[in-house]
Amino acid sequence: MSQNPYTGVAGTAPTTRPASKAQQPTRELQRARRDSIERAGLLLLYVVSALGLIGFVEFGLHPERLVAARSAARVYGWMLLWAPRAQIIVAFTALALLLTRRTSARWLPAFAAVYLLSLLSELAGTTVGLPFGPYHYTDGLGVKWLGHVPVLIPLSWFFMALPAYAIARWRFPGNVAARMVAGSLVLLSWDLALDPAMSLVTRYWVWGVNGPYYGMPILNLVGWYVTGLALMIALSTLGADRWIALLPLRWLVAFYGANLLLPIGMITAAGLSGAVAATIGAMLVCWFVAGRLPEFAERGR
Repeated sequence: MSQNPYTGVAGTAPTTRPASKAQQPTRELQRARRDSIERAGLLLLYVVSALGLIGFVEFGLHPERLVAARSAARVYGWMLLWAPRAQIIVAFTALALLLTRRTSARWLPAFAAVYLLSLLSELAGTTVGLPFGPYHYTDGLGVKWLGHVPVLIPLSWFFMALPAYAIARWRFPGNVAARMVAGSLVLLSWDLALDPAMSLVTRYWVWGVNGPYYGMPILNLVGWYVTGLALMIALSTLGADRWIALLPLRWLVAFYGANLLLPIGMITAAGLSGAVAATIGAMLVCWFVAGRLPEFAERGR
């Protein structure tokens, strides 16, 4: 019999002992592995966006090159069909991975609410023309809800509304009303590049009127802002602040940029200087709303 070193009582010593620090992953290693996975998802999104942009610049703006190379025509046709779908799927997957690793399942109610609200807004837009104006989706984005709204579209509303809300939350931590206004503005600025890229340069949706902003009616901007405001309110009401606080802001800003890369690259290559200027102007407004970038990045650590 020997004294038990863990209880101080004489008896048989336990056969197992706590694992040493060398035998178990340290918190630093665990965090490094987590961060590397999250960075990989973000990098993949940039790669997909860049490849889509390269294909557009190489062949979308120079269709004569497709005539000279049938294999290139088949590849570009495939890219035109799948690139925007892949970009949405990869973006949502990268964000869902981050959210799940950082917050477990706490983000799912907010996702469900944002998906439903944006779907209802899109269904209203594609049927009665409100709140965006009259338009319809082509078949380029795949299967549609009720034959009107692609299943993938509400995913994009969610994965852009979330970083927009996070930026506004950081800038206005104690002012909920200001947070709603700013978050909706950040979300709206994305559409200034997205809409000309996807409805004029390409034809993933078609407007029923010839509006003043590259074919888009001004009502669309109002509809985007109102819809964005509803999404910001939903996120706040569902208590998203509690788990958004666990997310790295720098990653979310880079994620927003990755999703902006393809449309702003397309309108730049297509020579739509007014849309480029409008997008940059809106981003500058958001820059000043969000505060100075170095402080913003440091908060995201």
